[in-house]
Amino acid sequence: MKIITYDEFSQVEIRAGTVQRVEAFPEARKPAYKVWVDFGPEFGVKQTSAQITVHYAPASLIGKTVLGCLNLGTKKIAGFSSEFLLLGFSDEAGAIVLATATQAVPNGSKIC
Repeated sequence: MKIITYDEFSQVEIRAGTVQRVEAFPEARKPAYKVWVDFGPEFGVKQTSAQITVHYAPASLIGKTVLGCLNLGTKKIAGFSSEFLLLGFSDEAGAIVLATATQAVPNGSKIC
């Protein structure tokens, strides 16, 4: 494990947002969804691709508060612009379980 300073950690933009829209992403190499999340007035709605199909149906994600890293830059995935990293954990089988807020927080709230 690499130790970083608090100042380095504070530069990572991990923000809360609400899932607005989810679509199948059949062009992706591995099963994935296209996901749009509202990160509030400062950041707006951003899109990403996420391999979260094992534990989540698209309809179950709408309205869910999720965490995303916003300052990693844009990455093209099968022609789709992924603008943030949706955060989660691998379960014992390697499927992703989303990191979420358990209480209501404003969209765009920064993790602390």
